[in-house]
Amino acid sequence: MISKRLASVVALMVFTLALATPSIATGQESSSRAESMAPSKPAAPLADIPTDTPAPDAPSAALRDLLVAACAHDEPSFEKILTARNAEAFSRLAPAARIELMKRFVLLDGVGKPMISANPSGRPEIRCTTTDGAADIQLGGTELHDNIALLPLDIRDASDLHTGDPRHILMGMVREKASWKILSLGMLFLDLPSLEIEWDQASIGANEKAALVDLKNIAAAIENYRKTYTRLPESLGKLGHATKRSAEAAGLLPSDLVSGQSNGYTYRMVIVGANDIGAPARYELSATPIKYGRTGNLSYFLDAKGKLHAADHQGAVGHSLDPVVE
Repeated sequence: MISKRLASVVALMVFTLALATPSIATGQESSSRAESMAPSKPAAPLADIPTDTPAPDAPSAALRDLLVAACAHDEPSFEKILTARNAEAFSRLAPAARIELMKRFVLLDGVGKPMISANPSGRPEIRCTTTDGAADIQLGGTELHDNIALLPLDIRDASDLHTGDPRHILMGMVREKASWKILSLGMLFLDLPSLEIEWDQASIGANEKAALVDLKNIAAAIENYRKTYTRLPESLGKLGHATKRSAEAAGLLPSDLVSGQSNGYTYRMVIVGANDIGAPARYELSATPIKYGRTGNLSYFLDAKGKLHAADHQGAVGHSLDPVVE
C-alpha cells in the first residue's frame, strides 16, 4: 500500500525561490507541444516526436528518470536530476536521509522495481512495485514558462486503480546547463542545503545513542579477540572480516566500525598500560562526532578500566574525567 507520506512531504520540505535563478516568463506552452527547449529553434509539434518516449532532454523525461531512480533507491541516478546545489547537499546527507528523501517522491517505504510505459498520448507512466505494495504514477502535460516547466502527476495505489482517489502533485523543473532538474515538489521549492542541516540536527539524538552502542560492541569484540589470541589487536582493522578468520582478520566487527566511522561518529582505539615488567596492556576507546553540531554533540570515552564517559567537548576527544554513563 502507498504510505501516508504526502502531509509529511510538505511539512518536512523547507524551500526557497532563490534556487530558481532563470527568469519566469508569463507565457504558457500548450501541453500538445514538444517539451524540449532548444533555444535557437521553435518547439516541434508532439506529433513529430515518437509517442513511446519523450525527447531525451524533455522535462518529462527528466522527471520520469528521477521517479524511476527514487523507486529503485538508485542514488547516483537520482542525484543527476537534482540542481547542482541540491546534488552537493544530497551527497553529504546520511545514507538513511538520502533513502528517506527518495521514498517521498513515490510515497512507498521499501525499495521497488520500476517499470516504464506510455499512455495513448505518449506520456510516461511508471509502476513502482515493492514487497509491500505498488504505485502507479502518471505524468500529465507539461506547461513551459521560459526555463521553468510544471508537470502534474497522479499517484495511485496499484491495487486500487479504479476506485481509489489518486494523489495529485505538481512538480517543477528548471533548465540548468541545458538539462532539466527537479526544482519543486507540490509547488514548494526544494532547498536541500537547508534540509541537510535540519535532518542532521534531528538525527543527533539517534546518532549519539548508536555511538554508545557501537563503543560497547567494539569493546566486546576487543575482549573476544584477547581471549582468542591472548593479546590485544593492534588496531580496529584486525577485527574485520576475511575469507578465513585469523589474528589479522578476526571477523568480529562489521566493516563500518572496522573503518572507524559509523552513525555520524569516528571511533579510535589506543593501547595503554603495558610495561617492561609484565603489566598487561589495556586500551582506551573514543567516539567523536564527524561533524560537531550536525552528526552529534557528545564525545564518548571508554577508559582503561572499562568505564564509559560522555561530555560535550565541541567535537574534541573526551577523557576519563567526564561523567560516567551506562
